[in-house]
Amino acid sequence: MDALSSQAYAVALALAPAAAVFAAVSLARKRRGALSALRKAMPESVTNLMLVALNSVILAGLYSFIAGSLESQLRLFPALADFWLGVPEVALLLLALLIDEFMVYWRHRAEHVPALWPIHATHHSDEAMTWLTLLRKHPLSHLFGNVIDAIPLILLGFPAWAVIASSLIRTWWGYFIHADLPWTLGPVGKILMSPAAHRLHHIDDEVLMGQNFGGFFSIWDRLFGTFDDASEHLDCRTGIAGGSRPFLGELARPFEAVIRRARRASPSPAA
Repeated sequence: MDALSSQAYAVALALAPAAAVFAAVSLARKRRGALSALRKAMPESVTNLMLVALNSVILAGLYSFIAGSLESQLRLFPALADFWLGVPEVALLLLALLIDEFMVYWRHRAEHVPALWPIHATHHSDEAMTWLTLLRKHPLSHLFGNVIDAIPLILLGFPAWAVIASSLIRTWWGYFIHADLPWTLGPVGKILMSPAAHRLHHIDDEVLMGQNFGGFFSIWDRLFGTFDDASEHLDCRTGIAGGSRPFLGELARPFEAVIRRARRASPSPAA
């Protein structure tokens, strides 16, 4: 119990700066409308926080064990670690971000195929997006992302500081692009993913949501033909068919999809 309490405190401490920053941004942008927006987002924010508690507190030990086991198995070429010592730190961090984002891009695209969509759908079900939407993940999706995203940098022997820094930068940018902000970022949006572009990825339209898979750079979306600057879809409605669910409903979502597929695949009983 002490371990869970300590982990919960650490998670709360990590989230507090983001909560303060985006509360201030909301007040500055919406002024009197900030309280109304907060009330609208509250039910889903409660669900998001419950998912955070499950993923980052209750199951944190399991995830750490799996990630640690994976890392020990993947560090096959120790000599690669020495290679990176001669690379300037800024260049190394930029390279880590590019490689990290490349993996995130393809992992994210994979989560939109029918087989994996049920575990990713929880993330898209938020109809009142806030910075907390970044953390709205089913445990299976959370585990899948943690395992897959780490593979390239571990295989290539990147130093721990570069891996951690890349993760922190992408996390904070993730909070930013999930926030309720209709910003395309102008020229900067040609390089980095903007809140408006990522909101389009969450649009309640199955065709249009198949764009803007990147979480930090827009380069991979541009290169593989999935980028849209969202200038024609500012403040679009978000969500998925079937709507948002409370905590237990979101946990059940993937399993319900499996059951439905099994029923469709099973032959009908003879009349």
